[in-house]
Amino acid sequence: MDASSIKIPGNPPILVVDDEPDITEMISLALNRRGFPCMTAENANEALKLLTKTPFDVVITDIRMPGLSGVDLLKIIKEEYNADVMVMTGFTEEYDYESVIMAGAADFIQKPISFRELLIRLKRVLRLRYLMIERDQINRELEKNVEQLVKYSSQLNIAHQELQYAYLDTINRLVAATEYRDEDTGEHIVRISRYCTLMAEKLGMPSEMVELIQYASPMHDIGKIGIPDHILLKSDQLTAEEFEIVKTHTTIGASILENSRAEVLKLSREIALTHHEKFNGKGYPQGLSGTDIPVSGRILAIADTFDALTSKRPYKTPYPFKVAVDIIKAKKGGHFDPEITDLFLDNIEEIRRIKEEIDNREATSLSDFIWSRRDIAAGMDKKIMARLSGESRA
Repeated sequence: MDASSIKIPGNPPILVVDDEPDITEMISLALNRRGFPCMTAENANEALKLLTKTPFDVVITDIRMPGLSGVDLLKIIKEEYNADVMVMTGFTEEYDYESVIMAGAADFIQKPISFRELLIRLKRVLRLRYLMIERDQINRELEKNVEQLVKYSSQLNIAHQELQYAYLDTINRLVAATEYRDEDTGEHIVRISRYCTLMAEKLGMPSEMVELIQYASPMHDIGKIGIPDHILLKSDQLTAEEFEIVKTHTTIGASILENSRAEVLKLSREIALTHHEKFNGKGYPQGLSGTDIPVSGRILAIADTFDALTSKRPYKTPYPFKVAVDIIKAKKGGHFDPEITDLFLDNIEEIRRIKEEIDNREATSLSDFIWSRRDIAAGMDKKIMARLSGESRA
């Protein structure tokens, strides 16, 4: 399901807060013309008075204002009101993106503002908002169903099927929120689910855990909904600052999925948070190492890397299957759990079959593919090509 098909209730009210009247007037006028009724405030105190009288879906606020700052306003809104907050500033060097997001902001916008980008981001925030509302409604229905299960045990089997459907529907809707920015995301999450399910089975996990991994693994990158498009879809190599922003998708995803009582969403949160940890402790966001990394995160790490290598990305063309396999071998014990790496390689033909079944595009040949700047910087091109050359001579 494409996220653009998610219905946003009509006329959601927006509050724009900025001590520069020209900016509030410009944003208000533009949004009103596109069917988003707006109110404006010149400072945080005025905004709080309006919030006590009118429920707003989204508050768009400047950070630097007389009196209470936009960050202060953000914290008050998250504690006392039911509204999402987008912050904007022209002083990006004075404010840390991650800290503002972790304080509860739905997005961080740089001035001068491109209205087209503002509108895209606002719609994305609204989509996610109503996904969360729908999720909460589903959870309330689940709680009612659980109460009915206690009272009507004879209907246990039917109710269980309904609960399972509701869980899976929630997952599909949340994953859809990231799909609309990447035409390959749909196939990516299907491949990831199949790879991870295979690995869980080969590890001898109980059937219940295998099923949970099958449904939870597609949620690994849900936090990318909080990463700006100009960074996420950048074709050139990321700067150090941009990479720090990309890394926050792990904690953003964990935040979206936290506090659920559903086992599949608990596992989804664990995967979202840990799938970029490395066996040698050099991953993120927590720098976990070895078996301190949950097995779900260790499985996802190798499946996600392999799929990224063999797929088109904004910064690279697909790598040939053999090159991807050799990169996986080279990262055994460093990036990846050695046992899971061996298991992955022992079942590489099954992995190939899954990929070919889902992705029927012609494979990239060794003579045609181009190394990404990231792998060239890491020296991976020389290491792998030397290995391939040696195998060829043998």
